[in-house]
Amino acid sequence: MRIATTLLASLPLVISTTMLASPNIPQTKLSVSDLYNHSFDVDLPYDQKIRLDLRSGDFRIVGTSNQKLSVHAAGKNAEKAKDITVNFKHSGNHADLSVLGGSTRGGDVRITIEVPKASDLYVRMPFGNLSLEGVSGDKDVELHAGDLDISVGDAADYGHVDASVGAGDLQAGPFGESHDGLFRSFEKSGTGRYKLHAHVGAGDLNLR
Repeated sequence: MRIATTLLASLPLVISTTMLASPNIPQTKLSVSDLYNHSFDVDLPYDQKIRLDLRSGDFRIVGTSNQKLSVHAAGKNAEKAKDITVNFKHSGNHADLSVLGGSTRGGDVRITIEVPKASDLYVRMPFGNLSLEGVSGDKDVELHAGDLDISVGDAADYGHVDASVGAGDLQAGPFGESHDGLFRSFEKSGTGRYKLHAHVGAGDLNLR
């Protein structure tokens, strides 16, 4: 496990406290402040259920072949990530990660979250741009306002799909759907193993 130097000093105390509280289910709790100078990187196996609670902004979630979860900031004004905090908790096959704080003004700060490609994702975000690609598990993603882009892979991999927008465009080429206007949605069932739920309150939703 590789994390920021400042985090290493507190890690043994955090782990020992949580293990004493739940002796049969080891837990890990980590926190990193100042994402600009201290990117987040922690070991995480495949087939985990990952909940992501994200601040407003510009986020990219990417599935990789590594058994790690990592968070880092880039962009013209990446130094604004100094005020961003990442909190992480892992217990059993459930992981929770939140990205909090920092100003959303001025833009040009893109946060990339890398997860194991075989993961089930639950993602909630207030405002901004959010893209997701390379993840082959269940996906439950909601954005209050902004643009949401999800690479779904093969449509035949899904047993249930529902997608909706309160106001905006809904494009879902792999599922043969295209809608625009107010309160647009579709729902489909199939023989695949995965579930997909995607919703945007106001903005554009693109399933590709």
